[in-house]
Amino acid sequence: MSTSGGAAAGSVRFVSAPELDEPMLGADHPFKAVRLPLTRTLLEHAGLLDPTEIVAPERIDPRLLYRVHDADYVEAVKLAARGDPLDDAWTYGLGTADNPIVPRMDVAALRIVDATVTAAAVVARGEALRAASFAGGLHHAQRARASGFCLFNDLAVAIELLTSRYGLRVAYLDIDAHHGDGVQAAFEERGDVLTISLHESGRFLFPGTGFEDEIGRGAGLGTCVNVPVDPGTDDASYLEVFDLVVPSALAAFRPDVILLQAGADAHRFDPLAHLELSIAGLIAVYERVMALADRFSAGRLVVTGGGGYDPYRTVPRAWAHLWCEMAGRRLPETLPASWHAAWRGRIPTELPTTALEPEDAGPTDDARRARIASHNRAVAHRTLAALTPIWAGWRRSAHHDAPL
Repeated sequence: MSTSGGAAAGSVRFVSAPELDEPMLGADHPFKAVRLPLTRTLLEHAGLLDPTEIVAPERIDPRLLYRVHDADYVEAVKLAARGDPLDDAWTYGLGTADNPIVPRMDVAALRIVDATVTAAAVVARGEALRAASFAGGLHHAQRARASGFCLFNDLAVAIELLTSRYGLRVAYLDIDAHHGDGVQAAFEERGDVLTISLHESGRFLFPGTGFEDEIGRGAGLGTCVNVPVDPGTDDASYLEVFDLVVPSALAAFRPDVILLQAGADAHRFDPLAHLELSIAGLIAVYERVMALADRFSAGRLVVTGGGGYDPYRTVPRAWAHLWCEMAGRRLPETLPASWHAAWRGRIPTELPTTALEPEDAGPTDDARRARIASHNRAVAHRTLAALTPIWAGWRRSAHHDAPL
Protein backbone atom coordinates (compact mmCIF):
# COMPACT_ATOMS: atom_id res chain seq x y z
CA MET A 1 0.00 0.00 0.00
CA SER A 2 1.39 3.38 -0.94
CA THR A 3 0.88 6.30 1.44
CA SER A 4 3.86 8.45 0.58
CA GLY A 5 1.63 11.16 -0.88
CA GLY A 6 3.53 14.38 -1.30
CA ALA A 7 6.40 13.55 1.06
CA ALA A 8 9.69 14.56 -0.50
CA ALA A 9 12.24 11.80 -0.88
CA GLY A 10 14.36 11.75 2.26
CA SER A 11 12.10 14.11 4.21
CA VAL A 12 12.37 13.62 7.99
CA ARG A 13 10.65 14.83 11.15
CA PHE A 14 11.85 14.96 14.76
CA VAL A 15 9.08 14.93 17.37
CA SER A 16 9.97 17.10 20.36
CA ALA A 17 8.38 19.43 22.90
CA PRO A 18 9.41 20.81 26.32
CA GLU A 19 7.09 18.43 28.20
CA LEU A 20 9.00 15.45 26.75
CA ASP A 21 12.16 16.69 28.47
CA GLU A 22 10.64 16.09 31.92
CA PRO A 23 11.28 12.81 33.79
CA MET A 24 8.40 10.34 33.85
CA LEU A 25 9.55 8.25 36.84
CA GLY A 26 11.54 10.78 38.85
CA ALA A 27 14.86 12.56 38.46
CA ASP A 28 16.84 9.74 40.12
CA HIS A 29 15.35 6.95 38.02
CA PRO A 30 17.66 5.22 35.47
CA PHE A 31 15.23 6.10 32.65
CA LYS A 32 16.56 9.61 32.00
CA ALA A 33 14.40 12.04 30.04
CA VAL A 34 17.48 14.24 29.57
CA ARG A 35 18.55 11.92 26.76
CA LEU A 36 16.13 13.63 24.37
CA PRO A 37 17.33 17.24 24.88
CA LEU A 38 20.95 16.06 24.87
CA THR A 39 20.38 14.44 21.48
CA ARG A 40 18.35 17.32 20.08
CA THR A 41 20.86 19.96 21.15
CA LEU A 42 23.79 17.93 19.83
CA LEU A 43 22.11 17.86 16.42
CA GLU A 44 21.24 21.53 16.62
CA HIS A 45 24.76 22.64 17.58
CA ALA A 46 26.13 20.48 14.77
CA GLY A 47 23.74 22.05 12.26
CA LEU A 48 22.08 18.70 11.55
CA LEU A 49 18.51 19.44 12.68
CA ASP A 50 16.55 22.16 10.94
CA PRO A 51 13.82 23.89 12.99
CA THR A 52 11.34 23.11 10.22
CA GLU A 53 11.95 19.38 10.86
CA ILE A 54 10.82 19.56 14.50
CA VAL A 55 7.15 18.82 15.12
CA ALA A 56 5.22 18.98 18.40
CA PRO A 57 3.21 15.98 19.59
CA GLU A 58 -0.47 15.96 18.69
CA ARG A 59 -2.97 14.77 21.29
CA ILE A 60 -4.12 11.28 20.38
CA ASP A 61 -7.66 9.98 20.10
CA PRO A 62 -8.16 8.37 23.57
CA ARG A 63 -9.91 5.43 21.92
CA LEU A 64 -6.55 4.31 20.55
CA LEU A 65 -5.12 4.03 24.06
CA TYR A 66 -8.02 1.87 25.18
CA ARG A 67 -7.50 -0.52 22.27
CA VAL A 68 -4.12 -1.30 23.81
CA HIS A 69 -4.70 -0.87 27.58
CA ASP A 70 -7.60 -1.85 29.83
CA ALA A 71 -9.60 1.11 31.10
CA ASP A 72 -9.20 0.10 34.76
CA TYR A 73 -5.42 0.01 34.36
CA VAL A 74 -5.33 3.48 32.78
CA GLU A 75 -7.49 4.76 35.64
CA ALA A 76 -5.19 3.09 38.20
CA VAL A 77 -2.17 4.91 36.76
CA LYS A 78 -4.03 8.21 36.95
CA LEU A 79 -5.19 7.59 40.52
CA ALA A 80 -1.70 6.63 41.66
CA ALA A 81 -0.16 9.68 39.99
CA ARG A 82 -2.63 11.92 41.87
CA GLY A 83 -1.70 10.31 45.16
CA ASP A 84 -5.14 8.73 45.65
CA PRO A 85 -5.30 5.48 47.65
CA LEU A 86 -4.75 2.43 45.45
CA ASP A 87 -4.72 -0.76 47.50
CA ASP A 88 -3.98 -3.02 44.52
CA ALA A 89 -1.18 -0.91 43.00
CA TRP A 90 1.17 -3.89 42.84
CA THR A 91 -1.28 -5.91 40.76
CA TYR A 92 -0.88 -3.17 38.14
CA GLY A 93 2.91 -3.20 38.43
CA LEU A 94 2.92 0.19 40.17
CA GLY A 95 4.93 1.16 43.23
CA THR A 96 7.83 -1.13 42.37
CA ALA A 97 11.51 -0.23 42.09
CA ASP A 98 11.19 -0.28 38.30
CA ASN A 99 7.91 1.62 38.19
CA PRO A 100 7.67 3.85 41.27
CA ILE A 101 4.62 6.02 41.81
CA VAL A 102 5.52 9.59 40.90
CA PRO A 103 3.26 12.66 40.72
CA ARG A 104 2.06 13.38 37.17
CA MET A 105 3.68 10.26 35.80
CA ASP A 106 0.45 9.58 33.90
CA VAL A 107 0.70 12.92 32.12
CA ALA A 108 4.34 12.32 31.19
CA ALA A 109 3.54 8.82 29.92
CA LEU A 110 0.60 10.05 27.84
CA ARG A 111 2.76 12.75 26.25
CA ILE A 112 5.20 10.03 25.20
CA VAL A 113 2.31 8.16 23.59
CA ASP A 114 1.28 11.36 21.84
CA ALA A 115 4.82 11.81 20.52
CA THR A 116 5.20 8.33 19.06
CA VAL A 117 1.71 8.28 17.57
CA THR A 118 2.46 11.67 16.01
CA ALA A 119 5.62 10.30 14.41
CA ALA A 120 3.62 7.38 13.02
CA ALA A 121 0.84 9.65 11.76
CA VAL A 122 3.30 11.99 10.04
CA VAL A 123 4.64 9.06 8.02
CA ALA A 124 1.22 7.50 7.40
CA ARG A 125 -0.18 10.82 6.14
CA GLY A 126 2.72 11.24 3.76
CA GLU A 127 4.10 14.37 5.44
CA ALA A 128 7.53 12.78 5.79
CA LEU A 129 9.21 9.59 4.75
CA ARG A 130 10.84 9.02 8.13
CA ALA A 131 10.03 10.35 11.61
CA ALA A 132 11.62 9.93 15.03
CA SER A 133 10.11 10.00 18.52
CA PHE A 134 13.24 9.48 20.60
CA ALA A 135 11.25 10.04 23.81
CA GLY A 136 9.23 6.93 22.98
CA GLY A 137 9.86 3.22 23.03
CA LEU A 138 8.13 1.93 26.17
CA HIS A 139 7.99 -1.62 24.86
CA HIS A 140 7.50 -3.52 28.15
CA ALA A 141 4.13 -2.05 29.17
CA GLN A 142 1.44 -4.74 29.18
CA ARG A 143 -2.28 -4.43 28.61
CA ALA A 144 -3.07 -4.11 32.32
CA ARG A 145 0.33 -3.77 33.99
CA ALA A 146 3.32 -1.46 34.10
CA SER A 147 6.65 -3.20 33.57
CA GLY A 148 10.31 -2.40 33.10
CA PHE A 149 10.16 1.42 33.35
CA CYS A 150 7.13 1.47 31.03
CA LEU A 151 3.63 2.71 31.90
CA PHE A 152 1.82 3.00 28.55
CA ASN A 153 2.95 1.16 25.45
CA ASP A 154 3.36 4.02 22.98
CA LEU A 155 4.68 1.60 20.36
CA ALA A 156 1.60 -0.61 20.47
CA VAL A 157 -0.68 2.44 20.30
CA ALA A 158 1.23 3.74 17.27
CA ILE A 159 0.96 0.33 15.59
CA GLU A 160 -2.76 0.32 16.34
CA LEU A 161 -3.06 3.67 14.58
CA LEU A 162 -1.11 2.48 11.55
CA THR A 163 -3.09 -0.74 11.19
CA SER A 164 -6.63 0.28 12.15
CA ARG A 165 -6.77 3.83 10.81
CA TYR A 166 -4.48 3.60 7.80
CA GLY A 167 -4.74 -0.10 6.94
CA LEU A 168 -0.97 -0.58 6.90
CA ARG A 169 0.99 -3.75 7.51
CA VAL A 170 3.58 -2.94 10.17
CA ALA A 171 6.96 -4.56 10.77
CA TYR A 172 8.16 -3.77 14.29
CA LEU A 173 11.93 -4.17 14.61
CA ASP A 174 13.37 -4.00 18.14
CA ILE A 175 17.14 -3.71 18.62
CA ASP A 176 16.93 -2.77 22.30
CA ALA A 177 19.00 -5.04 24.55
CA HIS A 178 15.78 -6.15 26.27
CA HIS A 179 13.10 -8.24 24.59
CA GLY A 180 10.13 -6.26 23.28
CA ASP A 181 7.68 -8.36 25.25
CA GLY A 182 4.83 -5.87 25.56
CA VAL A 183 4.63 -5.23 21.83
CA GLN A 184 4.88 -8.93 21.05
CA ALA A 185 2.08 -9.73 23.51
CA ALA A 186 -0.17 -7.08 21.97
CA PHE A 187 0.07 -8.48 18.44
CA GLU A 188 1.16 -12.12 18.61
CA GLU A 189 -2.24 -13.34 17.41
CA ARG A 190 -2.57 -10.89 14.51
CA GLY A 191 -1.45 -11.37 10.94
CA ASP A 192 -0.99 -7.70 10.05
CA VAL A 193 1.89 -6.97 12.47
CA LEU A 194 5.33 -8.57 12.39
CA THR A 195 7.45 -8.25 15.55
CA ILE A 196 11.20 -8.86 15.31
CA SER A 197 13.36 -8.61 18.42
CA LEU A 198 17.14 -9.05 18.68
CA HIS A 199 18.02 -8.91 22.36
CA GLU A 200 20.14 -10.32 25.15
CA SER A 201 18.77 -13.72 26.06
CA GLY A 202 16.06 -13.86 28.70
CA ARG A 203 18.19 -16.49 30.45
CA PHE A 204 20.31 -13.58 31.64
CA LEU A 205 18.28 -10.39 31.33
CA PHE A 206 14.86 -8.89 32.06
CA PRO A 207 12.11 -9.59 31.07
CA GLY A 208 13.05 -13.27 30.73
CA THR A 209 11.16 -13.78 27.48
CA GLY A 210 11.85 -13.71 23.75
CA PHE A 211 13.09 -17.22 22.99
CA GLU A 212 13.29 -18.83 19.56
CA ASP A 213 10.11 -20.84 20.03
CA GLU A 214 7.97 -17.72 20.54
CA ILE A 215 6.68 -17.47 16.97
CA GLY A 216 3.13 -16.16 17.33
CA ARG A 217 -0.24 -17.88 17.62
CA GLY A 218 -3.45 -18.30 15.67
CA ALA A 219 -3.67 -15.77 12.85
CA GLY A 220 -0.31 -14.45 14.00
CA LEU A 221 1.59 -17.71 13.65
CA GLY A 222 4.95 -16.85 12.14
CA THR A 223 4.73 -13.14 12.89
CA CYS A 224 6.88 -13.19 16.05
CA VAL A 225 10.60 -13.41 15.35
CA ASN A 226 13.05 -13.62 18.26
CA VAL A 227 16.84 -13.79 18.23
CA PRO A 228 18.09 -14.02 21.85
CA VAL A 229 21.86 -13.52 21.85
CA ASP A 230 24.37 -14.23 24.57
CA PRO A 231 25.95 -11.70 26.93
CA GLY A 232 29.17 -10.42 25.43
CA THR A 233 27.84 -10.30 21.88
CA ASP A 234 29.98 -7.91 19.85
CA ASP A 235 29.47 -5.97 16.63
CA ALA A 236 30.45 -8.78 14.26
CA SER A 237 28.22 -11.43 15.82
CA TYR A 238 25.25 -9.09 16.22
CA LEU A 239 25.46 -8.00 12.59
CA GLU A 240 25.82 -11.61 11.44
CA VAL A 241 22.58 -12.75 13.09
CA PHE A 242 20.81 -9.54 12.02
CA ASP A 243 21.73 -10.30 8.41
CA LEU A 244 20.71 -13.94 8.74
CA VAL A 245 17.22 -13.27 10.08
CA VAL A 246 15.87 -9.74 9.56
CA PRO A 247 15.90 -9.43 5.75
CA SER A 248 14.27 -12.85 5.37
CA ALA A 249 11.51 -11.97 7.84
CA LEU A 250 10.77 -8.69 6.09
CA ALA A 251 10.80 -10.33 2.67
CA ALA A 252 8.24 -12.89 3.85
CA PHE A 253 5.97 -10.33 5.51
CA ARG A 254 6.20 -7.41 3.04
CA PRO A 255 5.46 -4.48 5.35
CA ASP A 256 4.05 -1.10 4.35
CA VAL A 257 6.01 0.64 7.12
CA ILE A 258 8.79 -0.31 9.55
CA LEU A 259 8.77 0.83 13.18
CA LEU A 260 12.26 0.69 14.72
CA GLN A 261 12.72 0.52 18.49
CA ALA A 262 16.31 1.77 18.68
CA GLY A 263 17.32 1.19 22.28
CA ALA A 264 20.98 2.12 22.79
CA ASP A 265 21.46 -0.31 25.69
CA ALA A 266 23.13 -2.89 23.45
CA HIS A 267 26.20 -0.67 23.71
CA ARG A 268 29.12 -1.95 25.78
CA PHE A 269 28.96 0.95 28.25
CA ASP A 270 25.36 0.30 29.27
CA PRO A 271 25.09 -0.60 32.98
CA LEU A 272 21.81 -2.56 32.70
CA ALA A 273 22.71 -5.05 29.96
CA HIS A 274 25.69 -7.16 28.95
CA LEU A 275 26.08 -6.78 25.19
CA GLU A 276 29.25 -5.30 23.75
CA LEU A 277 28.35 -3.32 20.66
CA SER A 278 30.25 -0.14 19.84
CA ILE A 279 28.94 3.11 18.41
CA ALA A 280 30.31 1.97 15.05
CA GLY A 281 28.39 -1.28 15.41
CA LEU A 282 25.17 0.56 16.15
CA ILE A 283 25.74 2.76 13.09
CA ALA A 284 26.14 -0.39 10.98
CA VAL A 285 22.76 -1.60 12.26
CA TYR A 286 21.16 1.76 11.46
CA GLU A 287 22.59 1.64 7.93
CA ARG A 288 21.06 -1.77 7.42
CA VAL A 289 17.66 -0.60 8.69
CA MET A 290 17.63 2.32 6.25
CA ALA A 291 18.47 0.00 3.36
CA LEU A 292 15.77 -2.46 4.43
CA ALA A 293 13.17 0.31 4.69
CA ASP A 294 14.07 1.44 1.18
CA ARG A 295 13.83 -2.14 -0.04
CA PHE A 296 10.68 -3.32 1.69
CA SER A 297 8.55 -0.34 2.82
CA ALA A 298 9.23 2.31 0.15
CA GLY A 299 11.46 4.09 2.69
CA ARG A 300 8.73 4.55 5.29
CA LEU A 301 10.22 4.34 8.76
CA VAL A 302 9.16 5.39 12.28
CA VAL A 303 11.83 5.41 15.01
CA THR A 304 11.65 5.43 18.81
CA GLY A 305 14.49 5.71 21.32
CA GLY A 306 13.69 3.06 23.93
CA GLY A 307 16.35 1.96 26.38
CA GLY A 308 19.82 3.31 27.02
CA TYR A 309 21.12 3.84 30.55
CA ASP A 310 24.47 5.42 29.83
CA PRO A 311 22.69 8.72 29.17
CA TYR A 312 25.63 11.09 28.70
CA ARG A 313 28.35 9.19 26.82
CA THR A 314 26.37 6.76 24.70
CA VAL A 315 22.75 7.67 24.04
CA PRO A 316 23.14 11.17 22.53
CA ARG A 317 25.80 9.94 20.13
CA ALA A 318 23.88 6.80 19.17
CA TRP A 319 20.62 8.61 18.51
CA ALA A 320 22.35 11.50 16.75
CA HIS A 321 24.01 9.00 14.41
CA LEU A 322 20.63 7.34 13.85
CA TRP A 323 19.03 10.68 12.97
CA CYS A 324 21.86 11.35 10.54
CA GLU A 325 21.29 7.98 8.89
CA MET A 326 17.58 8.80 8.59
CA ALA A 327 18.31 12.21 7.08
CA GLY A 328 21.34 11.36 4.95
CA ARG A 329 23.73 13.47 7.03
CA ARG A 330 26.91 12.86 9.00
CA LEU A 331 27.88 13.69 12.56
CA PRO A 332 31.27 15.48 12.67
CA GLU A 333 34.19 13.51 14.09
CA THR A 334 34.72 16.14 16.77
CA LEU A 335 31.51 17.13 18.53
CA PRO A 336 30.71 20.86 18.81
CA ALA A 337 32.35 22.70 21.69
CA SER A 338 29.23 24.83 21.92
CA TRP A 339 27.22 21.71 22.82
CA HIS A 340 29.56 20.97 25.71
CA ALA A 341 29.39 24.56 26.88
CA ALA A 342 25.59 24.56 26.79
CA TRP A 343 25.43 21.60 29.18
CA ARG A 344 28.39 22.32 31.44
CA GLY A 345 27.24 22.48 35.05
CA ARG A 346 23.77 21.10 34.21
CA ILE A 347 24.72 17.41 34.20
CA PRO A 348 26.98 15.44 36.56
CA THR A 349 29.69 14.56 34.03
CA GLU A 350 31.50 15.75 30.95
CA LEU A 351 30.02 14.91 27.56
CA PRO A 352 32.00 12.97 24.94
CA THR A 353 34.11 14.97 22.53
CA THR A 354 34.19 12.59 19.55
CA ALA A 355 31.47 10.95 17.45
CA LEU A 356 33.07 7.50 17.79
CA GLU A 357 35.10 5.64 20.39
CA PRO A 358 38.73 4.52 20.11
CA GLU A 359 38.94 1.42 17.95
CA ASP A 360 40.59 -0.54 20.77
CA ALA A 361 37.74 0.07 23.23
CA GLY A 362 36.04 -3.28 22.63
CA PRO A 363 36.44 -6.85 23.94
CA THR A 364 39.72 -8.59 23.12
CA ASP A 365 39.20 -12.22 24.21
CA ASP A 366 39.09 -13.86 20.77
CA ALA A 367 38.23 -17.35 22.05
CA ARG A 368 35.29 -16.01 24.05
CA ARG A 369 34.08 -13.96 21.10
CA ALA A 370 34.23 -17.04 18.85
CA ARG A 371 32.21 -19.12 21.33
CA ILE A 372 29.56 -16.42 21.60
CA ALA A 373 29.39 -15.99 17.83
CA SER A 374 28.97 -19.74 17.32
CA HIS A 375 26.16 -19.86 19.86
CA ASN A 376 24.38 -16.84 18.38
CA ARG A 377 24.66 -18.29 14.88
CA ALA A 378 22.99 -21.49 16.09
CA VAL A 379 20.20 -19.44 17.71
CA ALA A 380 19.58 -17.59 14.45
CA HIS A 381 19.41 -20.84 12.52
CA ARG A 382 16.93 -22.31 15.03
CA THR A 383 14.77 -19.20 14.67
CA LEU A 384 14.82 -19.56 10.89
CA ALA A 385 14.16 -23.30 11.05
CA ALA A 386 10.99 -22.68 13.07
CA LEU A 387 9.72 -19.85 10.88
CA THR A 388 10.81 -20.53 7.30
CA PRO A 389 8.21 -23.30 6.67
CA ILE A 390 5.48 -21.00 7.98
CA TRP A 391 6.64 -18.16 5.76
CA ALA A 392 6.72 -20.51 2.78
CA GLY A 393 3.11 -21.39 3.57
CA TRP A 394 2.21 -17.70 3.47
CA ARG A 395 3.47 -17.51 -0.09
CA ARG A 396 1.47 -20.57 -1.09
CA SER A 397 -1.77 -19.61 0.63
CA ALA A 398 -4.16 -17.10 -0.88
CA HIS A 399 -5.86 -16.87 2.52
CA HIS A 400 -2.97 -15.29 4.41
CA ASP A 401 -2.89 -11.53 4.82
CA ALA A 402 0.47 -11.21 3.07
CA PRO A 403 0.16 -9.81 -0.45
CA LEU A 404 1.17 -12.29 -3.12
